Amino acid sequence: MAKIMVVAGGEWQCPIVKTAKRMGHYVLCSNLYEDSPAFRYSDESVVVDVLDKERHLKIAEQYQPDVILTDQSDIAVPTVAYVAEKMGLKGIGTDKARLFTNKYAMRDFCRAHGFPTPRYRLCHTSREAEDFLKQIKKAILKPLDSQSSRGIHIVETQEQIRQYFADTLQYSNSEKAILIEQYIEGREFTVDGLKTADSYYVTAVSKKEHFIHNPSIAKELLFSNYDSEYDYDALRRLNTEIVLEMGLPFGQTHAEYKYMDGVFYLIEIAARGGGTKISSDLVPIMSGINSNEAYINTLFGKEERLQIHYDKNRYAVLGFFDLRPGKVISVRGLEEARHMEGIREIGLDLHAGSSILQASDDRSRAGYYIICADSYEELRSRETVMKNAIKIQYEGDSHGNT
Repeated sequence: MAKIMVVAGGEWQCPIVKTAKRMGHYVLCSNLYEDSPAFRYSDESVVVDVLDKERHLKIAEQYQPDVILTDQSDIAVPTVAYVAEKMGLKGIGTDKARLFTNKYAMRDFCRAHGFPTPRYRLCHTSREAEDFLKQIKKAILKPLDSQSSRGIHIVETQEQIRQYFADTLQYSNSEKAILIEQYIEGREFTVDGLKTADSYYVTAVSKKEHFIHNPSIAKELLFSNYDSEYDYDALRRLNTEIVLEMGLPFGQTHAEYKYMDGVFYLIEIAARGGGTKISSDLVPIMSGINSNEAYINTLFGKEERLQIHYDKNRYAVLGFFDLRPGKVISVRGLEEARHMEGIREIGLDLHAGSSILQASDDRSRAGYYIICADSYEELRSRETVMKNAIKIQYEGDSHGNT
């Protein structure tokens, strides 16, 4: 039985821990909170800040894991790379970890290698960002290396920069600076993939919709292998070229692109699986590949040639409930909805007394669902039936609705 150290133990790390256990491995999991969800499935757990590299190194020296990894956590990638490097374990290296987590480093790389790149600037002060905005009409403020859309703000005026700069800055971990860049209008996409020793596979592509109240927060990811309006083959080729050019030695990838004026622009790319169970649940649905298992096998030097068939009749959706804010009196029909055909999962933890707030970032969304089907029409039909079955009664309402 091999020993695996998993860095980060939030809800989206539960699948990789479960996969490692199913494969017969012993799992040590670290996270900042004693009640971290993934701790329930690991053999041992330790409470420590995911960003604390030196503390993780001491833990690794004590437990002597055979491999160290993370999956759906961006901020854990540098820690995993650092500990692996110091312990002589298989890892992507600290330089690659920075390239795949620091948004400014990504921008510099894309520009240097000829990939489509918006105008951008590294800013340590609000004044620097304000000066940059004078050159363009619309921009977006980003922390250098955070996750879950925290600190992201779209700005069009100097006043908005002064209003949001401090919030964006607080989520930058490696350096007290932010990235401001030209806002790319148009449709957004995600591309997931898996790098092995000798190949790279694109495993899933989605088309995004966003909440009206905040266009930085995704409301839906519609997964399909082809699209009547956008060239997914071209997007897969571009993503493959970028990953190979960036030199990732192995592992899962999750990228976001925007399409404007006939061009796909890389927004960011990470050396880990997509969150909200994209890597663990949606990638297998769309590609037939268990990328979590393949990732773990790669760390142990066990690789096999993978085959992906891009089925034109395969559809899935990762949706986020757009619920009216308010205090919940009762919830009916949730268990019935979970057992409907094509419903893979509903993550909605509501009960009498729950308060629903308007989402301010990815983590504050009310809940999610994963549905699959053999046609687009069937997918939407299942989604509608599922939503209609769930009845939420709010304080002050006479009828329940979603």
